[in-house]
Amino acid sequence: MAKLTKRQKDQRAAVEGKENLSVEDAIQIVKRNATSKFDETIEIAMNLGIDPRHADQMVRGSVTLPSGTGKTVRVAVFARGGKAEEAQSAGADIVGAEDLMEQVQAGQINFDRCIATPDMMPIVGRLGKILGPRNLMPNPKVGTVTMDVKEAVEAAKGGQVQFRAEKAGVIHAGIGKASFDDDALAVNIRAFVEAVSRAKPTGAKGTYMQQVALSSTMGPGVTVDIPSATGNT
Repeated sequence: MAKLTKRQKDQRAAVEGKENLSVEDAIQIVKRNATSKFDETIEIAMNLGIDPRHADQMVRGSVTLPSGTGKTVRVAVFARGGKAEEAQSAGADIVGAEDLMEQVQAGQINFDRCIATPDMMPIVGRLGKILGPRNLMPNPKVGTVTMDVKEAVEAAKGGQVQFRAEKAGVIHAGIGKASFDDDALAVNIRAFVEAVSRAKPTGAKGTYMQQVALSSTMGPGVTVDIPSATGNT
């Protein structure tokens, strides 16, 4: 087992014994541990009382973070004609139809978000094995299959974050950067937690939100008091 560096030891010591903190206290500790030379992402992880293997317990959705993500998002749009022009005007980085499909099939995936008009789904559907595992497949449930491509592109560029429960019932996402001020991060955290709360599936039994934790890209995590995260303190 690799030995811990001095920085890693200091980081662990900083969070030792600290559990179920308020959002504000957790942010301060996580930011202090974000000591890398780059602007680390502040990440949230939520353990939910669900079994995503059952369709009525899947949690999926999106939320626009009030303070943005601090990340530049490259957006691809599958559209033709006027909708393609609308996507370009809204700031989409890549717009196309069959030509874009061929690029993806050739392994040229130069985007972080994929949007499609409904009539493009027969084409996009052929890319399921490529886009699906990368969580890039357009889906009407998160607003990425839509005729309103302008709104979808602007949302993606303006701080919208998608979330989806993994097999173990865990959701995680980046909710800002270490360079954000504390209030901006707190607002984003509570907006994200609220969106996940609203997405509670009908089949969920027992305690829905079991644990919430914050961390930076290279730092250890700290658990957050759930009422504080939901704003119900």
